[in-house]
Amino acid sequence: MKIAVASGKGGTGKTTLSANLAAYIAEQRAVVLLDLDVEEPNSGLFIEGRTLYREPVFRFVPTWKAELCTLCGRCQEVCNFNAVLRMGEKIMLFPQLCHSCFACSELCPVSALPMVEREAGLLSHRRQEDLEFIECRLNVGEEQAVPLIKESLRFAEQRVDKEALRIFDSPPGTACPMVAAVKEADLVLLISEPTPFGLHDFRLAVETLRQLKLPFAAVINREGIGDGALAAYCEAEAIPVAGRIPNSREVAELYSAGKLVYKSVPAFKAALEDIIRYIEGARS
Repeated sequence: MKIAVASGKGGTGKTTLSANLAAYIAEQRAVVLLDLDVEEPNSGLFIEGRTLYREPVFRFVPTWKAELCTLCGRCQEVCNFNAVLRMGEKIMLFPQLCHSCFACSELCPVSALPMVEREAGLLSHRRQEDLEFIECRLNVGEEQAVPLIKESLRFAEQRVDKEALRIFDSPPGTACPMVAAVKEADLVLLISEPTPFGLHDFRLAVETLRQLKLPFAAVINREGIGDGALAAYCEAEAIPVAGRIPNSREVAELYSAGKLVYKSVPAFKAALEDIIRYIEGARS
């Protein structure tokens, strides 16, 4: 089973939930935690263990062969991402915008735009007893997160136990990286705090997941702050609440120190147990 932890905005507790949920379940069975927030991965701060594998991750971008080019402009026409632009007697390339779709290269009538490898990030794989951890970290200056997310998912499919539970620490928001991270999930845990800002972005995430036709449930973090509008919205929209994590300074202190919370805070552990029961019910 694949569980994605997502949110409409950053700072709602995705990594806190993902890392603690993975570590707690790993006490009983095999778990793979994937940090798919490749622009700012931080699940690894809470996971120790031995490094098994590290390698750079590459993506393909076009390079221009001026001696072959006829300046027909076909490459500019077929690029949906404005990564290729004809400027007078030159073809300008913007590799940060390239989505590696190969359209410009494959459709060039004179093969003047061959694709070349460009290092985009670093993938690492660690193991701590029954918990395996996979992280891809986007290089500074790179803008395309989706290729690294796909590489993380591909690596997990090929290299780790297929029977292990997979937990995805997803990117925030509702843009392409979030969609790439959650679209293969069997269940999405949508975590938010009960504030007006949290509810606003929670609604956007709900709309996205409904468009993707993915099953999801809410997790209310920092319960006790803000108001009851988030819980009321979930009730009105028939969104199940898998768990409620009470607001706690102790949780914040442990998280800030890079420590797993459930080992020290009984209320947090109880919330995880509620979420696990929901997952088991969804699985059956």
